[in-house]
Amino acid sequence: MIAALRRTLRLSLRSHVVRVCAGLLLLLATVSIVGPLVSPHSYHTANFDGSLLAPSFDNLHLFGTDGLGRDLFVRTMMGTQVTLLVALVASLVSLVIGVLYGATAGYLGGRVDALMMRFVDALYALPFIFFVILLMVTFDRNFFLIFVAIGAVNWLDMARIVRGQTLALKEREFVDAARLAGVSAARIIFRHITPNLLGVVIVYVTLTVPQAILIESFLSFLGLGVQEPRTSLGALVEDGVGQMEYAPWVLLLPASVLALTLYCFNFLGDGLRDVLDPSGAEK
Repeated sequence: MIAALRRTLRLSLRSHVVRVCAGLLLLLATVSIVGPLVSPHSYHTANFDGSLLAPSFDNLHLFGTDGLGRDLFVRTMMGTQVTLLVALVASLVSLVIGVLYGATAGYLGGRVDALMMRFVDALYALPFIFFVILLMVTFDRNFFLIFVAIGAVNWLDMARIVRGQTLALKEREFVDAARLAGVSAARIIFRHITPNLLGVVIVYVTLTVPQAILIESFLSFLGLGVQEPRTSLGALVEDGVGQMEYAPWVLLLPASVLALTLYCFNFLGDGLRDVLDPSGAEK
């Protein structure tokens, strides 16, 4: 598994698009962590005398302030942390569930495969956003539960893709050799099939990260996501919509950071697909 991961990383870094997008995301993550630490302003302290100040270097309000006088740069960076955490946790949840479920269904095949995939089809019939809202209402709006809930509804596509790849891989000679050697089904799945799915899985994860971010942003926009005093880019956009006519920076700056994050993940996924699956990119 480690050798396959190193080979995938080495191939990925050959792409200029991958390097640029990964560099921008790393820079954005670094600024979002370091920025609030070095800024003299707090992300939650209100200052009504300095509400809706325009961006300025004089008072170190680089992005201006919001309606409560809170520094918008610090709040945008804190929101970026939440957005990137959504990308990490939700993708990890969908990755673990989807790969294990899809690889198991594809390798076992037969009635087990049919039953497992019919369960996936049944979940596809449910509105995803409604399912996430239902989970949050049932288990309260816990900060980390939001990420887990988003990941729990994003694993279905991953499971289908992994199942299809597993159906092809299990007919290969190295899998037949492992069966003849008496290797258990679980060991074959983890040691022989899963490492060969690494390229496809990494590409798909990077392409689904924007979906998880948009779901969280949508929930925060509706007031169902991250709660005060925490914030996210979606919550900041929601705050800025009502003030865009007389304080457009309250909307435009967080929305620009959100758009940059989504573009980077989308282009990163496209670049990885071109490098790791050039035949699929040509189709």
